[in-house]
Parts: sequence; structure tokens; C-alpha cells
Amino acid sequence: MTACRPARATRRWCGCRARSCPSTTRGATASSTTMPCPFRPGPSWSRSAGWPRWMPQIPAACRRGWTPCAPATASCITCRSRKRRWTARWRPGPEPDRSSRHRRSNVKRLLPAITALLVAYAAPFALAQNLTVGMKGAVDSADPHLLYTPNRNIALQIYEPLIYQDRFLKPQPWLATSWTAVDDRTWEIKLREGVVFSDGTPFTADDVVFSLKRGLSIEGVRTYRAYLKDIDTVEAVDPLTVRIVTRQPSAVLPWNLTTIGMVSAKAADGASAEDFDGGRAAIGTGPYKWVRWTPGQDVVLERNETYWNGEEPWEKVRVRFIANDSARVAALLAGDVDLIDEVPGNLAARVKEGENTALVEDTSVFEVYLTMDRFRDASPYVKGADGAALAKNPFKDAKVREALTLAINRKGIAERIMQGAATPTGQIAPEGFAGYDETLPPAAYDPRRAKALLAEAGYPDGFQLTIHCFNDRFSGDAQSCQAIAQMFSAIGVRTQVETLPASVFYKRANSGGPNGEPEFSMIMSLYGTPTGNPVNSLVNLIQTADKERGLGVSNRGRYSNPEVDALIAKAQASFDGARSEELARQAAAAALSDQAIIPLFFLKSSWGVRKDLTLEPRGDGFIMMRNVRPKS
Repeated sequence: MTACRPARATRRWCGCRARSCPSTTRGATASSTTMPCPFRPGPSWSRSAGWPRWMPQIPAACRRGWTPCAPATASCITCRSRKRRWTARWRPGPEPDRSSRHRRSNVKRLLPAITALLVAYAAPFALAQNLTVGMKGAVDSADPHLLYTPNRNIALQIYEPLIYQDRFLKPQPWLATSWTAVDDRTWEIKLREGVVFSDGTPFTADDVVFSLKRGLSIEGVRTYRAYLKDIDTVEAVDPLTVRIVTRQPSAVLPWNLTTIGMVSAKAADGASAEDFDGGRAAIGTGPYKWVRWTPGQDVVLERNETYWNGEEPWEKVRVRFIANDSARVAALLAGDVDLIDEVPGNLAARVKEGENTALVEDTSVFEVYLTMDRFRDASPYVKGADGAALAKNPFKDAKVREALTLAINRKGIAERIMQGAATPTGQIAPEGFAGYDETLPPAAYDPRRAKALLAEAGYPDGFQLTIHCFNDRFSGDAQSCQAIAQMFSAIGVRTQVETLPASVFYKRANSGGPNGEPEFSMIMSLYGTPTGNPVNSLVNLIQTADKERGLGVSNRGRYSNPEVDALIAKAQASFDGARSEELARQAAAAALSDQAIIPLFFLKSSWGVRKDLTLEPRGDGFIMMRNVRPKS
């Protein structure tokens, strides 16, 4: 590129063929620096005029400060300013050579520009093969058999279940093509032929046996044992047939098998828990492969070229963990990510009205609720009104539990704090899903009645309470918890709030107390059944906790009611779908009348996407990368 050198107030450029802008603007003092010429040569020449007919063009960035002052093909141009008007003295350059040799040389000179243009034109198509997603929740393990919602969202891209769930969480054939109840305790499952893992090894019945046994063997609260607890034995009949015998009649087994991903028995041979945890043993049949995980930052996935169910639209997927709501939305609006989850209500309008973004919303199965300590005689985070220890646990009194239920303005929280991104509820199933009960509306907001009930229970001056909540699971979680504390304080239960990261919160809420018992007196928590079946919600949230049998894994208040347990068992054993659902409604109504939990609201699932992409929403709020596609 030929450079142009200014001199004092007069600027002289020679051999002008550059396209970039000079570094000084009109009226600026000339410097001694060398600057590229702003002009480029024109294509035509007029003998009569003695100079090119082409009018010099200046890049947009230059127009503010520069005005063309001479023909572009002049071999030497001098420009100077006269009262903000530019004039020029020029000498015409030679007439262009029209010979074929010259034309060929012009083509050679243009080749780099043509190549650059083609590369620039092709770049968007290359970039379109990659998808960048911004997620609120961060992965803390790559093990597909550790139950934690953010982990499961990623695991579903790599590991597939025997039975898939559609957007309404209804079971669909997948790795299993059929499942048949041979009798009330025996199921026979036929596997899809021709499926291979991402390392090329065939998927067989042996892998199913290994995966289910591994899922049953992992101890702790973050496991799939609650969904596999009915399995007594599992065996491979032949390479494509599995037989499962249950401990008791289990009509919900097909729903439960939608939750757990199948892993490669061969790849897992000799792999440690740390290998699964860190992703080194991440071999699945899913549409994507695990490439890299930077804890707290991102996960990178790559298309599985051996995938059995057709080619995926994305060559690579990067999932960035962006916990801050404003930062996540800003990343979408700036084009740094293509898709985000959990758009908060107060920022939904920005996404909806964005020039290049759209908002997608749908009903969610995730419920926010309160759980109270029902098993200790003296609860650790409860004190008397004067700060002294209480002789008895107030949560064991039905009048206290009802008072706290009536003290909460669910509609106010949903509208003002959640900005419409929540639906108040009084039950464990969302409207439109299995188990929904029209006779169970949200509890009325009645603080006057709540105060009266406290007085009747022997607490006319109330008492002191600390409520524990997470602060990074959904938009508005900590604010909702603070609002509930203020509502409790308004009826005399002076409430403090302690918020924690979810990873710390759940460890302490599950087993942070003496002897591995739940630590807290009251928590605000979040639950969404992975199966979409109301019986599973009852088994996990309400049924009497039994670690060995995998019952009540989310029953952190240790609620126990034999009558409710009996109804749940009947619902679980009934192969009549309608009868099972009715029994589940009866069990839920009985438990909720006893305040086994205090339902607050269901979250609405919301996503922000680029306008040139389509997204199929799901009731579980997950993003299935196969359901994100460029618009045709």
C-alpha cells in the first residue's frame, strides 16, 4: 500500500491507491506521520476531460472529516484548506493501458480482494455451524447418574434414556422401541437395533444392565435411586432385550426410565468416580460428545458423527454459565450468545423488543415451595419472641403451619417480584399436566386470620425464625425469600433470611445437621419432577423418608403420614392410568391439608433466542440442542 505524507497545512498524497482513512480530519494540524491515501482509482478515462469521470469515493468512516479534492488517478495530489473549503492542484496521471496483458495483470491484482470477499461471504455459513448458549445454572459434575438440574440439562445432550420425553414430558420410544408388562412385576424392554456409542461400540442390553445397576449403587441424595428403587433385578435376555423384575407392582416404571442416561459398560470398565465426575468417561449414544469443561465458566460439546437419529444442526455447542440475569440478557442482545435460558420477568420486554431477538415462554413443572422442620422437638433456627430457646417446635402445631400459609401474598410475589414469570399455586402439579387438581386453588392471603391462629396456638407475640434459601437457582429467588420473610414478620414471626449458593444450600439442607439429618428449620426450595408423573412428585416430596428404599429424597422436613403413604403406594401400583392419577390427587390433597409443604408458585420457563433460530420449548425447562435450529 502506498502511503501519503502530509506537510504542514498543505497535504500531498502520491500514488493514491489505498482505501483506508487518513488519521487526521478536516481542520486538524498536519503531523509528520505517514498516512494512507483515502482515494482509490476509478475504472474509466476520458480523453476530452483529461481526467477520470469516476468521482472519488471515501469510506464511511472518513466522510465526516474529509472531502475529495482531486481526481483519484492523479499521480500526485495536493490538497489544502481555504476557509473550510478544500481545493486542489493536480497533474493527470497516464491513460490506463487497455491491452490484454494489462487486463490480466489487473485480474492478478484483484485476486486477493476477490478471495477476501469470498471468505467474508462464506464466514457466516461457517459460524452458523456453531451454537453458543448462555445458561444460568452451572454444571458441577459430568456424571450422568448424579441428579442435579443443570447437570442433567447437559447430560441429556450426551447420554440418552431408554424412553424419551416429549415437550409435555410424555414417554416416547427412543433407545427402547417398546416396553411390555409381562405381569404386575415383570417388564420386557426391546432395544433399538444399530445404535452405537460415540466411540463406535454397539449399544446392547449389557449397557442397560450396567447403567441401571450403577444408578442404583450411587448413594446420597443427588441420585436416581428414587426413580429406580422399584427395580429388584435386571438382566440381559439377548443383545436387544432386557427384563426387569420389580419389588412390587410398579406401573410408573416406564416414566421412571425416562430419567436416567445409558452409559457404555466398556468405557466405564476401570473408570473411577472422578473419571465420570470430570468427563473423562463421558461416552454416550447422544447427539453430542463431551469435549471440555471449565468449572464455573463453560462446557464445550461436539457433534457425534455416529449418532443414530440423523445429523444434528450444530457442529459445536458452547454452553457458557452466566449466573447474573442482566449479564445473560446483555450477552444475548449483544450477539455474544445465540440463546439463553431463564429470562427474568423484569428483562423479558428487552428480549421481546430486541431488534434481533425473540422471547419464548411455556408452562414449567418447577415449583417453588416451603418446607418446615417436622421431626425435631426443638428446631435449631427457631427462638421465642424474646430470643430464648423454645421448649417445643412450633411447626408441629397445625395452627402455626396454617398461619404461615395464610401470611403469604403469592399473587403479589408473582406480579411484583417475579414480574409475571410465575403462577401462584396451591398444589404439586401445574395446570395442564398429569395430577392437576381443580379443587386446590392457591391459599388465600389473610394476615388477620394468620395472627389469630398464632395466638390460638399459644404464640400471641409470635416467635423468631431464620429461613434459608438459595440465591442462584432462578431469577428472583433471593428477592422472593426476602418478601416471604417480611410477610411472616408482619404477623409476628420475626424472620431473618440467609441465602446461599445452591451447591452449599442443598448439602446443608439435605444432611448438614447432626447424624446427617437436614440442618435447617425452614427452607424455600425448588422441585420439578423429571418424569412429569405426579406419583413421583409425591414419592420424592411427601412420602416418609427411607434412605435404603430411596423414598422421600426431597422430603427435607421429614414429614410422615401413614395414610398418605398408603395412597401413594396404591397410585404407584395401579396399571390403570386414570385410577393412578386419581389416587395421586387424593394423596396430594391429604398431604397439603396437613401442610406437608407450603406451595408458592410454578415458574414459567422462558428463553431468549436470535430471531433467525427456532426453539421448541419444554415443560422441564431444558434446552435440547436438537430442538434449536436455523429458520428455513
